Amino acid sequence: MAVYVELRKRMEGFSLDLQFQSNSKRIGILGASGCGKSMTLKSIAGIETPEEGRIQIGNRVLFDSDEKINIKPQRRNAGYLFQNYALFSAMTVEGNIGAGLRGRRKERQERVQEMIRKFGLLGLEKRFPGELSGGQQQRTALARIMAYEPEIILLDEPYAALDMFLRDRLQQELLDMLGDYEGTVILVSHNRDEIYRFSDELLVMEKGRAACFGKSKDIFSNPKKKAAAGLTGCKNFSKIRRIDEHHLEASDFGIHLCTKRKIPENAAYIGFRAHEFEPVWGMREENCIKVQVESAAQLPFETQYFLRSERGQTGEPGQEQICWFVQRDRQREIEKKGLPSYLKFTEEHILFLEG
Repeated sequence: MAVYVELRKRMEGFSLDLQFQSNSKRIGILGASGCGKSMTLKSIAGIETPEEGRIQIGNRVLFDSDEKINIKPQRRNAGYLFQNYALFSAMTVEGNIGAGLRGRRKERQERVQEMIRKFGLLGLEKRFPGELSGGQQQRTALARIMAYEPEIILLDEPYAALDMFLRDRLQQELLDMLGDYEGTVILVSHNRDEIYRFSDELLVMEKGRAACFGKSKDIFSNPKKKAAAGLTGCKNFSKIRRIDEHHLEASDFGIHLCTKRKIPENAAYIGFRAHEFEPVWGMREENCIKVQVESAAQLPFETQYFLRSERGQTGEPGQEQICWFVQRDRQREIEKKGLPSYLKFTEEHILFLEG
């Protein structure tokens, strides 16, 4: 189902100015807190009203400022899953699922029982939200949404308040429960792993604007914008001076790099992910930086090294620190051979980025 969203809304100290369209069934919106992600979902749901724009789901226009169209939230056929699930505390599981369903009593009861079976809530029908686990609350909230057969489901950071173990488990549960849903689902999150696992297409937002939009895997592998690279997990950035088509100076790292690829004329930065360095023992090779460890952190599954750039001495104002994250297998090699003399920027992992 095609989704078209064009929004302009101004608030004190912030403005949302956004446009995207997609035919994908699973769309992710990734961005830092306060960038406008939730406001975008609330505008689609009709909870917030943009000053200008157009929102269309399939053939239905939900909002059009020029045509004076603004469909009420309850008529938009959009299911909104809030961060806290927004269950009615004084209602049982079956009461929550059936709340607001229309039609004859027998039909409503049959629909509620169908949702209870589908979402694994058998035996919990008479329990209240306070008697449910986090996963059971999520299933109840989603069952309530799905009882209406919405055209679009909007998930607003549904795992934000959960610990890591429960969040990972519920992410997979949600994917399984939505497996046969034919409508569009939009997930808002600031967690890149969550977004990558869920979405086919990805909108990266920065300060109320679209930093980039496209296939999720393409954006993670080649984000093109510095903001998008940072949000997808890149830790190392340097401003660059393009010397010619194949040579550049990475001023924050204090080194020169040579590439077989042509360096884009509009590139203002390079990015390099902390896991992608190739250690070099012995003589310095092309595209290497000297290993000068300032600090290290030993984590259960990796060691994180924080290196001094070759720009200057420790503590120099504005000096860029370089992150090198070493997973367990490579760490065993380092324990045997000692720290490498250099780290190599492998060309296939160098990201050329606009500002």
